[in-house]
Amino acid sequence: MSNEMDQLRQQMDDINLEILDLINQRASVVQEIGKLKTKQSIIRFDPVREREMLDYIKENNNGPFQDATLEHIFKEIFKASLELQEDDHSKALLVSRKKKPENTVVNLKGKEVGNGELSYVFGPCAVESYEQVAAVAQSVKEKGLKLLRGGAFKPRTSPYDFQGLGVEGLQILKKVADEYDLAVISEIVNPAHIEEAIDYIDVIQIGARNMQNFELLKAAGDAKKPVLLKRGLSATISEFINAAEYIMSRGNGDIILCERGIRTYEKATRNTLDISAVPILKKETHLPVMVDVTHSTGRRDLLLPTAKAAIAVGADGVMAEVHPDPAVALSDSAQQMDIPTFDQFYKEIKEVEGRLK
Repeated sequence: MSNEMDQLRQQMDDINLEILDLINQRASVVQEIGKLKTKQSIIRFDPVREREMLDYIKENNNGPFQDATLEHIFKEIFKASLELQEDDHSKALLVSRKKKPENTVVNLKGKEVGNGELSYVFGPCAVESYEQVAAVAQSVKEKGLKLLRGGAFKPRTSPYDFQGLGVEGLQILKKVADEYDLAVISEIVNPAHIEEAIDYIDVIQIGARNMQNFELLKAAGDAKKPVLLKRGLSATISEFINAAEYIMSRGNGDIILCERGIRTYEKATRNTLDISAVPILKKETHLPVMVDVTHSTGRRDLLLPTAKAAIAVGADGVMAEVHPDPAVALSDSAQQMDIPTFDQFYKEIKEVEGRLK
């Protein structure tokens, strides 16, 4: 009896190895299919094809397993195959941490983002005048900071809202940045404007509404100027990562990702800050990640707690809007800090930063 049991167990071990070999052979075929799907931009999961395979298996079932049991077993195999294709795709991405384990550090006119030290970007929502931008720049400079933001081209939901000063706004930013030795970040909304804008700004910002403007992404990649890429209003993290891939695939690896909130059913805030996106992006990519606490919340009273959360969860930096007199701002007055509020905000943020060191 013992000898017969040993023989059966040995037979089972041999069959297990045969099954293992077949599963690995199948996996190799799956990987080749995945490569073809990537080249042809075909969605990896095909429910119709999965159903055809399951039906074919059940039609040829002559063994003791019930059809439902076999369907469960093969669904798990199909699931593992899909995960294998997705893992291969992730490894192939230039922005993937699997491709480059070490962190990317982006140099913005001497200020390094992603080197382990927190970075801060402050400035008005929209450039309105030299005096307005200079007042904020002076406050930024006094705090020992380097990065100044300001919108010259403003994509607005309503066509009747202030659209920005355009090139004149860029010229104001450039003049102020030179006077205060700051690096300027400003949004560009049209690929045709990039060539003109790079003479005035240090960082090209691609806003949420343009995250999947693929021609703009490619133009920013060609420009070889650092890019701050904001997550789209309803974009998944995968879509966000692939938008960055568009830029890097053109040869520009100086990319900063910026989580700025996504659209949900919640109305208490302008958007819903997806704070979990920060550690996910840090894990999946080698790019620095910042958080825009202004556009994610749309509320001055929430800027400080969300900035603290961003720092605590591992963000490389925080972006927020500052205006000398928000009450008369031409755009988004409710979410911008005045300078005294900015002073207190930064004081408390530095205290948090100190406790985390």
